[in-house]
Amino acid sequence: MHLEANFDGLVGPSHNYAGLSYGNIASQSNAQAHSNPKAAALQGLAKMHALHQLGLVQGILPPQSRPDTQFLRQLGFSGNDGQVLQQAHRDAPHLLLAGYSASSMWSANAATVSPSADSADGKVHFTPANLVNKLHRAIEHEQTGRTLQAVFPQGQHFQHHPALPSHDNLGDEGAANHTRLCQDYGQQGLQLFVYGRSAYDTSRPAPRRFPARQTLEASQAIARSHQLDPEHTLFVQQNPDLIDQGVFHNDVIAVGNQNLMFFHQQAFYQQSKALAEIQARFAGELHLVEVPTDAVSVEAAVKSYLFNTQVVTLPSGEMAIIAPTECQEEASVARYLGQLVDQNTPIRQVIHFDVKQSMQNGGGPACLRLRVVLSEAERAAVNPACLMNDNQYTALSAWVDKHYRDRLSFDDLRDPSLLVENQTALDELTQLMQLGSLYPFQR
Repeated sequence: MHLEANFDGLVGPSHNYAGLSYGNIASQSNAQAHSNPKAAALQGLAKMHALHQLGLVQGILPPQSRPDTQFLRQLGFSGNDGQVLQQAHRDAPHLLLAGYSASSMWSANAATVSPSADSADGKVHFTPANLVNKLHRAIEHEQTGRTLQAVFPQGQHFQHHPALPSHDNLGDEGAANHTRLCQDYGQQGLQLFVYGRSAYDTSRPAPRRFPARQTLEASQAIARSHQLDPEHTLFVQQNPDLIDQGVFHNDVIAVGNQNLMFFHQQAFYQQSKALAEIQARFAGELHLVEVPTDAVSVEAAVKSYLFNTQVVTLPSGEMAIIAPTECQEEASVARYLGQLVDQNTPIRQVIHFDVKQSMQNGGGPACLRLRVVLSEAERAAVNPACLMNDNQYTALSAWVDKHYRDRLSFDDLRDPSLLVENQTALDELTQLMQLGSLYPFQR
């Protein structure tokens, strides 16, 4: 039996609103507002625990160590750690903010994952995203690779690849631009890669206002590395006009689960043709749930993150949407979701969660999770301390209460004591999650 596990990123103790993500409207709108790291982490943990209680397999990915003083030293800041932070705060605050980025919490960008049912060698494949389009994210992938190997040990079941070369022509944003459709998790599925632009084919359109972060060439390279069957792999272009309206990743405008796709009327370039290709490649019944523009505008979809929701299959076999509470607050979205559960689709319920600290920083429920399809043997090979259960929820919640601040401002980021607090917390976390010496400061 195979199942899909969601591995959520645990929000780090220096969670802050840096406003670093050009093209992400929520991120930019809340730039340098005061954040609440404790509330952010507890909101994320509450969602993880609730999904565990629903009978789903829920995993946890640890945060990256911030501030990244090694990154700041590479940029010429020197002295002890306190002096490095003070210099960066005074002379290049934008670089200090990049070194303090909280963005690794969004595990949908951590990597692209292909299950063993789809890979020629019968292993689960992982490729960390290089995230070259944003400086603050481009520094993540080496640590992401170490983290994934600590959670999914290389060997009989798991195959780890390095990130693609760090060049804009191979821009890769991970699972946020990747969906797998299947009848059953354990059967070979259709791997659907959604890209924003081609680096070499100038006949394909590109956005004009905001950057297209995922290239066709990056998606093709990952498909080759993961040993995917070309007959069961499809590359579809995102609508460039929507990227210019703040749809910076495909998972902001479309989401899939098993034999269901939930997407906006304007999600894809030449949408009718794209949907015809998807249906032609998919074996079996496929539920296409297209949300009309006159029911939910693109602006409302982005504001509420209607499509940055999780669609999960419950133990009963019914599907549920895991949505942020913002979907209740946006009238057109609330109305649409209220009607959706009565339509002839596998989606039978909508469950709302408060993840406002993440939403204000630019990521909804789907941004927080990395989806990993596992067989029973593969699940048994996962680091057990990285799987959610009642005891781990209690322990991690107590850890957050002990170590996290409930208010953080830009001026706080130059304080050397914050760095010490963060490293102390993460050192304890690696023991709770049995991760060994995961971070550079531990080695």
